[in-house]
Amino acid sequence: MQNYDIKRGYFKDIDGGKLEALMKGLFDQVRKEGDALVAKHGALEELRVRIASKSSMEVSANMRTDVDNATAADTIKRYNDFLLAATGFTSKERKKRLNAKLKKGTL
Repeated sequence: MQNYDIKRGYFKDIDGGKLEALMKGLFDQVRKEGDALVAKHGALEELRVRIASKSSMEVSANMRTDVDNATAADTIKRYNDFLLAATGFTSKERKKRLNAKLKKGTL
């Protein structure tokens, strides 16, 4: 399970049913399980997303390794596109924030 910060002003883009609509636009199978959304697509066996607060969300992803390179590349692109749209941070910005949290010891 990974916690991702949500950029200020982006919560309105995923509040209510908007997160589910975003996921349905990127992934094949999306269903609701309690307060989490679960998706499957390509190499993703399961992507579980839960909004923890207005400023963070919890994401858990299980990937299959027995897929061809094209499927793996498409899955990674969709996953990164989802995180960018949901959090407002690029992969480079997410890595930078994660490293800052590690240095502070808040992870």
